[in-house]
Amino acid sequence: MRLTVVGCSGSYPGPDSPASCYLLEAEHDDGGGARTWRVLLELGNGALGALHRVVDPLSIDAVLVSHLHADHCLDLCGYYVMRKYHPQGPPPRIPVWGPSDTADRMARAYDLPLDPGMHEEFDFRVLEEPFTVGPFEVQPIPVEHPVDAFGLRVSADGATLAYSGDTAPCEGFEQVARDVDLLLAEASFRAQDENPPGIHLTGRDCGETAARQGARRLVLTHIPPWFDSADALAEAREVYDGPLDLARAGAVYELGG
Repeated sequence: MRLTVVGCSGSYPGPDSPASCYLLEAEHDDGGGARTWRVLLELGNGALGALHRVVDPLSIDAVLVSHLHADHCLDLCGYYVMRKYHPQGPPPRIPVWGPSDTADRMARAYDLPLDPGMHEEFDFRVLEEPFTVGPFEVQPIPVEHPVDAFGLRVSADGATLAYSGDTAPCEGFEQVARDVDLLLAEASFRAQDENPPGIHLTGRDCGETAARQGARRLVLTHIPPWFDSADALAEAREVYDGPLDLARAGAVYELGG
């Protein structure tokens, strides 16, 4: 399984990266011959353009949206336009998993009537029970955020990636991070600040959870442009002694066989 960071800026696109978007790829034979399956975790604002530099956006098999804040989902609007009006004709619908109101939220974002909204381009499905997309086994876990939000555990090729989504410290995040090969965790807040409760993690929160739950690698992401990302890295390093990175657009991680 390969993870490519398409976008990792927190809250809005930054000078060096679009907002959240992560590409997962793995080989799989579904009976029609082996091919590379591709799933996006998030499609935040600014990410669709950057995705063109990595793969053809029309080669994506599914999109997983952890919650419905703009920096995680808004480029579904541009993706809708691409799939609806592409000069080669509209491709088949692809599944989009997200919270229960994803379809209506995206229709309103593009000022569409709710019926048909984007249903002719996307097969909207609700994040709740575990599911499979090609080689990817996905387990959504509710986490703490001001809106319905999920962390995700994604397994393929004998490896498991954990993605925090946006969350405050909570039992759900502990479950997401447990015994994984790579924990991709948001570090939007700084431990030195007086932060509002129930919204985000600090670098220290990420490091402590990674250490406590036995995550074998930690990658910090979703750091807002107004902060120095080195602060989050230093906080996590104080409490976590495993491999530790800051996410950057274009970075690639290989997991499993």
